[in-house]
Amino acid sequence: MRSQRPRTTSASGPFVSVRDRERRRPRGRLVLLLLALATALGLVLLAERTDDAPPAGNIPAPPAALPAPPSLGGPGAVALDRDDVFTARFRKPPRAGIVFDVGSGRVLWRRNSSAPLPIASLSKMMTALIVTERTSPDARVRINRSALDYEGRGVGLLPVGRKVPIEALLAGMLITSGNDAALALAEHVSGSTDRFVALMNRRAEQLGLRCSAFASPHGIEPGNRSCAADLAALARLDLRKPRIARVVGRVEAAVPFPIKGGRLFLTTTNPLLLSGYRGTIGLKTGFTREAGRCFVAVARRGRRTLGVVLLNSPDPGRQARRLLDQGFASGA
Repeated sequence: MRSQRPRTTSASGPFVSVRDRERRRPRGRLVLLLLALATALGLVLLAERTDDAPPAGNIPAPPAALPAPPSLGGPGAVALDRDDVFTARFRKPPRAGIVFDVGSGRVLWRRNSSAPLPIASLSKMMTALIVTERTSPDARVRINRSALDYEGRGVGLLPVGRKVPIEALLAGMLITSGNDAALALAEHVSGSTDRFVALMNRRAEQLGLRCSAFASPHGIEPGNRSCAADLAALARLDLRKPRIARVVGRVEAAVPFPIKGGRLFLTTTNPLLLSGYRGTIGLKTGFTREAGRCFVAVARRGRRTLGVVLLNSPDPGRQARRLLDQGFASGA
């Protein structure tokens, strides 16, 4: 668009001489136009370089803050808003994982920590939490025939119609990952597994576990899902319960049981406990074809207690040892 030159020119215009204004020659007009364009360009560049300059008319405002990631704000939540302390690379990494400080909730390392995935028998961590919240340690549980209708691992010796110490069932569920023990406990607490599952999901919502959803008290179904961050929070909550903490750290146990000999002998599925990894105090393993090998492990050295969650890991024992070693070595 062609612009008209005004009849008068302000003497304050930048870089314009009095001689150019008086001569009004065509060359002067061209010079004035070029100088004006250069001045305007300089002002734009200056505005762009000024940190506190307001955005121009059509420049979009900065995006709003991203929503808080899952598992922030609950009573056992881990802190996902800080940078990792160390890095770890695996030739075949876990699908998801996290390393965290059990005391403070600080995250030291993570991989896909907020991705909801199948969790298999790690579901029993929620079952155990609810059982210890709603029962007394001296309670006895009547075994119904429905508790024997299960797949996968089981205690295998539950006497139908007899009453069993609740702590024996809790040990059978957490040490050997007995699915029959999980069913018996669920029916004792809620009257049916369906009502107990509803309770699990309601409790997860109350605790701010936004990745987590449950379809059974044992985790065989693919509908049992969670994420590494939620499971880290759940591990912290479980370890605050003495009834859980004193069970999950045992390699073997002989618990009172109404069977011949009066004792039920249990052996852990925890690879760190079985291998004698220094400082191991728990927690839980899980496996289904869909979930792969899952593992939550906790170890204490001195005043520091670290936890690791691995979902769908090709070798959870080896990877947990490596991550915990790096976590303790970091000094964070």
